[in-house]
Amino acid sequence: MGRVIAVANQKGGVGKTTTAINLASSIAAAEVDTLLVDCDPQSNATSGLGLPKDPDRLSTYHLLMGEARGEDALQKTDLDQLWIVPAHKNLIGANLELIDVERREFRLRDALAPLRERFPYIVLDCPPALDLLTLNSLVAADSILIPMQAEYFALEGVSELLDTVERIRAALNPQLSIEGVVLTMFDDRTNLAQQVTAELDRYFGDKLCKTTIPRNVRLAEAPSHGKPVLLYDPRSRGAESYIQLAKEILGHYMPVEMPARENAPEDERQVVNAPRWKRWIKDRNKLTTINILDR
Repeated sequence: MGRVIAVANQKGGVGKTTTAINLASSIAAAEVDTLLVDCDPQSNATSGLGLPKDPDRLSTYHLLMGEARGEDALQKTDLDQLWIVPAHKNLIGANLELIDVERREFRLRDALAPLRERFPYIVLDCPPALDLLTLNSLVAADSILIPMQAEYFALEGVSELLDTVERIRAALNPQLSIEGVVLTMFDDRTNLAQQVTAELDRYFGDKLCKTTIPRNVRLAEAPSHGKPVLLYDPRSRGAESYIQLAKEILGHYMPVEMPARENAPEDERQVVNAPRWKRWIKDRNKLTTINILDR
């Protein structure tokens, strides 16, 4: 069964959509079938992958309202193994329309259930609010990835989100876990960033992702071209960082290497089921495959 990861933080402007787009793209570039579900009425993940806004197209709204199957709402992207369920601004109406609906918290979970066998990884881009859309996403998810900036207001927001996670575990989704906390727009030259990182490390321990996402102009430019940064500028710091983040998350679930024999020396270790990444080589105008261990 596929793993569903919700990218969520009720604080706005922390890089949720950027992380959802580029994490899903980096996993797909490792030749793993991946689905990105846009659960935000702003539909920035949809436009960020080059899909125009279309109110007549099947979207997350239709899944939540039971008007379409997940399979029918899939849209292809420029990456061979990445699909998206798009969103539209009409999704905001679902917050009101679902109030009196039976099993309102489980609508997205039920809609995605048939897709979990097809996609090893499903990434949910959540809105910046703790509303019914975010609640549906967290009930549908196996784990939550929390992007945040290295500032103290962000610490307060995370504490509220963790309280919500505990309530959801108790009442609706006991299996929900913390995938990790990833620092975005990170500048390690500032004392504030180092202090917040130290606080997070003390609190989250190994749940704090080793990968940090730097401030990067290419990351900001890519959505205006309707591309993930991996296709827009694969040699940028932003692209490299999200490949490393994908490698770190995939490493939680996929074996990377093992000894060729018991007590074998390091140079005799063999790769088993190691994901491989595609890199865009501009001078050759094609995608080539690189081994994850080369990163």
